[in-house]
Amino acid sequence: MKQPGTYLGFIEKIPHLVELGVNAVELLPLQERQIADFLTEHGRTNYWGYDTIGFFAPEGAYRAGATPGDEVREFKTLVRELHRAGIEVLMDVVYNHTGEGNELGPTLSFKGIDNPTYYVLTGGPDDPGRYYMNWSGCGNSLNLAHPHVIRFVMDSLRYWADVMHVDGFRFDLASVLGRQDGRFLAASSFFDAVSQDPVLARVKLIAEPWDLGDYELGNFPVDWSEWNGRFRDTVRRFAKSDPGQVPDLASRLTGSSDLYGDDGRSAYNAVNFVTCHDGFTLWDLVSYDRKHNEANGEDNRDGSDDNHSWNCGVEGETDDSAVLELRRRVARNLVLMTLLAAGTPMLLGGDEFLRTQRGSNNAYCQDNDISWFDWTGLERNRAFFEFVKRTLRLARRFPALQRRTFFSGRDASGDARPDIRWYGQDLDPPAWGDAGLRTIAFQLDGQEAENGSGDYLLFVIHNADWNVRGVRLPDPGSSRRWRRVVDTSLPDGAEFADEGHEVPLDPQDAYLVNPRTSVVLLALRG
Repeated sequence: MKQPGTYLGFIEKIPHLVELGVNAVELLPLQERQIADFLTEHGRTNYWGYDTIGFFAPEGAYRAGATPGDEVREFKTLVRELHRAGIEVLMDVVYNHTGEGNELGPTLSFKGIDNPTYYVLTGGPDDPGRYYMNWSGCGNSLNLAHPHVIRFVMDSLRYWADVMHVDGFRFDLASVLGRQDGRFLAASSFFDAVSQDPVLARVKLIAEPWDLGDYELGNFPVDWSEWNGRFRDTVRRFAKSDPGQVPDLASRLTGSSDLYGDDGRSAYNAVNFVTCHDGFTLWDLVSYDRKHNEANGEDNRDGSDDNHSWNCGVEGETDDSAVLELRRRVARNLVLMTLLAAGTPMLLGGDEFLRTQRGSNNAYCQDNDISWFDWTGLERNRAFFEFVKRTLRLARRFPALQRRTFFSGRDASGDARPDIRWYGQDLDPPAWGDAGLRTIAFQLDGQEAENGSGDYLLFVIHNADWNVRGVRLPDPGSSRRWRRVVDTSLPDGAEFADEGHEVPLDPQDAYLVNPRTSVVLLALRG
């Protein structure tokens, strides 16, 4: 890259995003940040940017120009060029805390302006005290129950939406924003203000639905989407063959109606993901059983220990071809489940070419080759990139894979032609209560998905078992034939059949699914 690590450098990679086929990017915090002394003293930095102090200013460290203020022009240029490419811009914003830390400092702005208004303190109304509530885990928590603080945050959001032209926001530790008197309320003053604002009514609102002490997945207001942590955890556990995952997997793959269906929301409100900036990359998820954060200087105590990862038999880097093949297969399974599930799929940047952080699951302070994108990996893993690209194309090709509503298991008139049918191995219903069940299949009807105009069937099989499983196939109907579209166990580059050249099955009534493999079959006429 000519200008790496800058707003203008990002523009150089827009063709990559267009080729991949994504329609939005979510950028980690880009508002001016504070870097704590304890990081700089140890040669580290706030690389992710989650310590905001200038809520109306693009981060100056990302400008390519030498003149202060260039960052505003360059950020606007980046947004404009992404929009020209048909890609929306979502910003990760941090309004749950500021970069001023706890009572030990620093004092930079809000503490000196009006400390008891801007922050939640530990004392009572008459004696607010000198200590800070720390729901964020970063030393302090902004007081979003106070009208002045709400106005401040609303002004900031409107600035980025109206002046900088971003299309939406992902709110870090968003349950802090809904706390009033310490409790989370979906009808909090802040959420009410956002829902009534004419500027913010047209942008996308996405919550990270938890904080240090609260997990509010599924409890946000009706106009909010949420990072679906249940999807991440269940799909990870299923992919590594943990027992008892199939019933919950079925809910996650069909849009998580148990989380979002009881308040008028729909499948697209579930932002489905298996990896994000915070945790393992996709390749590390299938390469490490344990976190390796030694470079952070905290004796590997930082970062989550609850990763649901699997190293496929060898911890870390290896030359064992069988282990490497298995890792790629499991990674393909994870991508396929994420991109073809009902909901809004999200990929971690770099996962499309198997970027590694060498086992770090908390690279927040590493401005070095642990975190940097090594673009030579794109050529080394070109086959995997093509797999991700083809999966995205498959999702766009069939409306049955783009549902905005939940699957019901029946058609509009009752149950004559269900929109989804679940199967075990022998055309019988799945043994949902069997904790040892690791193979699940389902059929989607294109006519039901497209109001009668889509004359196709899709049959999807996910086998997380370590044994080959024979799965019987339903009769696709008159003049239709089952054809193979995807088999993740096939060699690199051969997993996907070209569109229009899907491979006819022989025989038509069964498919042998290899261990730890996902399969997609298509039935068309002719």
